[in-house]
Amino acid sequence: MKRVASGILPVIAIDRKAPKPLHRQIYDAYRTAIIEGSLRPRQRVLSTRALAAELGVSRLPVLNAYGQLLAEGYFESRVGAGTVVSSALPEQFTASGAALQAARSESRYAPRPAAHRCSLLPQRETSPWLQGLGAFAVGQVAYDQFPLQVWSRLVARHCRSMNARSFHYGDHMGLRALRETVASYLRTARSLRCEADQIMIVSGSQQAIELSARVLLDPGNRVWIEEPGYHLAKAVFATKGCHLVPVPVDEEGLNVAEGIKRYRKARAAFVTPSHQFPLGVTMSASRRLQLLEWAQTNGSWIIEDDYDSEYRYESSPIPSLQGIDANARVIYIGTISKVLFPSLRLGYVVIPPKLIDRFVATRWAMDLGCPGIYQEVLADFIGEGHFARHIRRMRILYRERRSALVASLRKEMGSAVEVMGSEAGMHLTVNLQNRADDVRIAERASSQNLRLWPLSVNYLGEASRHGFILGFGSTAIEEIPRAVRKLRKLVEGT
Repeated sequence: MKRVASGILPVIAIDRKAPKPLHRQIYDAYRTAIIEGSLRPRQRVLSTRALAAELGVSRLPVLNAYGQLLAEGYFESRVGAGTVVSSALPEQFTASGAALQAARSESRYAPRPAAHRCSLLPQRETSPWLQGLGAFAVGQVAYDQFPLQVWSRLVARHCRSMNARSFHYGDHMGLRALRETVASYLRTARSLRCEADQIMIVSGSQQAIELSARVLLDPGNRVWIEEPGYHLAKAVFATKGCHLVPVPVDEEGLNVAEGIKRYRKARAAFVTPSHQFPLGVTMSASRRLQLLEWAQTNGSWIIEDDYDSEYRYESSPIPSLQGIDANARVIYIGTISKVLFPSLRLGYVVIPPKLIDRFVATRWAMDLGCPGIYQEVLADFIGEGHFARHIRRMRILYRERRSALVASLRKEMGSAVEVMGSEAGMHLTVNLQNRADDVRIAERASSQNLRLWPLSVNYLGEASRHGFILGFGSTAIEEIPRAVRKLRKLVEGT
């Protein structure tokens, strides 16, 4: 049963000197609020007794107004359920309904962008591959394998121990205990050069990218972005007013020489070197050194998004770019949300020492920090070894799911697809050899509970590849063969 909000009082201006009687003033205020959409169907309104007390009038005019609204169908009342705005009002009758109808009409007839173009603004509401759960959804984890009892116990422990300080703002950089824990983890697992004073806790990697853009970039600056690349990073730089310079990605990662040829003096480069999004390639050692040399020579910055480096299946984890940066030109971004669960919304930025004050000042202007209790819980979760154990278990599970997906793709689709980026992470990419319309196939797939992220929409310019980004984090092994068969039939039907 859908819950409704408790009684809400719309703006009712009572004028005792007006010739209009009080009950009519109350009636008109409610009727206007409903028609204009301020009050919505099934929204609860105040009881007559409470409204009379709020307005400072007797209950009689309120009863008369409610009686008229009930009689005309604006209100409905049920015993024990109170009085609510009628759910039987026609959608087009209210302002909200009319606006929704107009929006639907506009979207139905709006020109559709070319399939090979990447929108610089997020398409969360209109792209079926980004909506909800389903086979091959990108960015989803194995929810049923999360150690919920351990996490719940830690949450309960910190809730019971809350004190006056717990209710106040915390450090803008983040909880000290968590920053020390993260710094220790990064030095050991990712070979970073960092101390706790350089760690800032943020609300996921997306806020980290936004924060870095605000600190480093001015409108009109050029930014290297991977082609194809992460669409939400492009959105951040575009809304900042920067000019995007797409630099092609090949089997060695970002082509630094091509980037220099296209625009040497770019202010920054955004890269995903450990597991490039979306192609999944790893940046070679020579390219990493070229990129660092370019940044040092030009006084440019490198924003390294290390979004799923914990999972590598064919070799040991690749050291971070920041770890081999001797000149402090790399801003390193990582996330806990993609490893544990997306709604946690906790990530971190490793800041070069000379930029710490600027990051703190900019963060202060954006928000005042992440919720303290979840930082405390996460610090204990990592410090007590639960995080490392969870990573080890998930690495085994995701390797099995990855292997099952690769085997199913080869069995069902054979040479029709090229599998890319399966050595690491929680997704791989399939390149369609026939260059079929991947956007149209993805739209059709959503009705079959497949979440196929089209490869072509991740290009800023002309797409050189068409295919799909397939997440396997939340797709069970027994579900994979059936989902791949659906994919094959969709591709064959184009």
